Amino acid sequence: MKQLLFPNNTQFWYETLRSMSHIAYGGADFGEVVTTCARITEGDYDSWHTEWLATADRVSGEAEKALEAGHRISARDGFLRASNYYRSAEFFLHGHPCDPRHDHAYDRSVACFRAAAALFTPVIEPVAIPYEGTTLPGYLYRADTTGTPRPTLIMHSGFDGTAEELHFSGALAAVERGYTVLTFDGPGQPGPRHHQGLVFRPDWEHVITPVVDFAESLPEVDNSRIALFGSSMGGVLAPRAAAFEHRLAAVIAVDGVFDLGQISVRNIPGAREEAERLLRAADAPELDAAFDRLIAQDATARWAINHGMYVLGVDTPRAFSAAYLDYTLDHGVAELIRCPTLVCDAAEDEFFKGQPEQLHDRLTCPKTLMLFTAEEGAGAHCHPGAMRLALARIYDWLDDTLAVGKA
Repeated sequence: MKQLLFPNNTQFWYETLRSMSHIAYGGADFGEVVTTCARITEGDYDSWHTEWLATADRVSGEAEKALEAGHRISARDGFLRASNYYRSAEFFLHGHPCDPRHDHAYDRSVACFRAAAALFTPVIEPVAIPYEGTTLPGYLYRADTTGTPRPTLIMHSGFDGTAEELHFSGALAAVERGYTVLTFDGPGQPGPRHHQGLVFRPDWEHVITPVVDFAESLPEVDNSRIALFGSSMGGVLAPRAAAFEHRLAAVIAVDGVFDLGQISVRNIPGAREEAERLLRAADAPELDAAFDRLIAQDATARWAINHGMYVLGVDTPRAFSAAYLDYTLDHGVAELIRCPTLVCDAAEDEFFKGQPEQLHDRLTCPKTLMLFTAEEGAGAHCHPGAMRLALARIYDWLDDTLAVGKA
């Protein structure tokens, strides 16, 4: 899709399109996004934070006034948009060490979302999912108040998304179709990373199994029809979990990722085996210098590496790339998935081009590859700009797979 804003900065444009995509389910308004972006200096992370924070503060202030005056719908809508704008404000602040401003914006994003959640009917309930001596934060969405067991969708994001953002990128759409929905942040994702210091782990089945345990304890969950939806980096995490957690009735990868190690080694000359050896070596000064040059020259790489060190809990760019090697469905893992699997693919994916096809080709379970194109406005990674189109196709597949609404 043509860059309508920030023409010289793909990263800023993609994050703007991401916010625009949330208009479809109440997470933004077009004029608020455009006027905020008009105040931002292209490529300047401080400017991005300052202007999104200002918009978020203004919108949340209006929502608070609406709530005080008894206008619950107006308040709910304002809190939803403010939550998303606070998420945008902190997006570029992560690094090693992390910018101290990020906790304020993140906590405001969560507070605004929870204020909105309480104004839904049925309410969207914050939950704490037991996990290895602590808990993972999430939200339970009910289709109604009857307590009837329903087909259930467990959702998580990926490298940089939040449980709150999932409201706009799939949770509400699933509830509209009659699903019980359980969203959560796992280790490395915002809630556990901000407040518990938990970092990503490649053996994601050890995250999903306790989440499925929790889901099965809920009366609104049909234990025989629990599906898992992973977004972005979740496109490798969710299939990895499904390879070992066989209670899942279906898995959805938006978009599919086969091997993050391909990202780590793609700019290192020579065979992959040698690249992996260098990444894991105790000392590799020439490679460290190459990472320093990449960070200085490429703004997108700079953000990804700094954020990656933060969420994977490592201290150097090379250590981040080495850690990525462990996030793979190669070596027979993809073939262990038994449940029907939907692999989504974006024709113009700027991060994982070609990997959905790799994953799909390696699957031995019932499988579907679903391509979204630029002509549909859906060609970018995870399909921002065509959220209603994308979710309609994804959930129609899930309805058919789980026989939802069918005798």
